Amino acid sequence: MANLETFPNPAPHRPYVIRHTCPEFTSVCPKTGQPDFATIDLEYIADATCIELKSLKLYYYSFRNEGIYYEAVTNRLLDELAASCSPRWMRVTAHFNVRGGVGSVLVAETGPYPADAPQSRDLSPTA
Repeated sequence: MANLETFPNPAPHRPYVIRHTCPEFTSVCPKTGQPDFATIDLEYIADATCIELKSLKLYYYSFRNEGIYYEAVTNRLLDELAASCSPRWMRVTAHFNVRGGVGSVLVAETGPYPADAPQSRDLSPTA
């Protein structure tokens, strides 16, 4: 696993949502050895620390040659990312590209969305 770095949350008193999107995630299908491509959406509400972006990018790239099923990688991403920064809440959504006529979307989160957090769950730029 690549080293995930963090930095102090500049506004720990406020529950605000951070969203990072990686449209170039790649892992390897453990059954066929073929590459699996995905867009990973990471959303979280930081507590004391935030994830540093360059280390996040390198962490994602560390999966490029790893044979791992979609379900395993999505849950591993959540576990390791949450362990790195101990957020108030976190969600990983993995949008795997269509292969063999089937596309897959997996969602894993640390628990219920906090009641005191911003209520707009749609964070898309067009919203």
